[in-house]
Amino acid sequence: MIGITKDNKLKKLLVVGDKVLIKPKNPNEKTGSGLYLPPTVTEKEDVQSGYVVKVGPGYPLPSFNQDEEPWKQTEEKVKYMPLQAEEGDLAIYLQRHAIEISYEGEKYVIVPQSSILLLERAEDLF
Repeated sequence: MIGITKDNKLKKLLVVGDKVLIKPKNPNEKTGSGLYLPPTVTEKEDVQSGYVVKVGPGYPLPSFNQDEEPWKQTEEKVKYMPLQAEEGDLAIYLQRHAIEISYEGEKYVIVPQSSILLLERAEDLF
């Protein structure tokens, strides 16, 4: 599993909206019968898994201004509906919606939350 720490080198990255940054898990290189598969075969599978490294703020919600003075200038704060995924979760996601990136020599994927099929959360992670 990927080590998630407070001084993580990815702290400068901001994930936007409903996107999730995932560190792909090393796929099984061996089939059930003992054959070794090259990485090009395992990367083309429809469903992949990996560890959630960072999550975006969520879906933006419309603001409802209940003030009696609508002409009054106020600073609007954007409110978000948070995502279900949390840092450290094991995510099973659709590969066709994933965007691969490389950051500081590491391979990551960015996936919208709607492409995540399943989350496994370790309660005793932190």
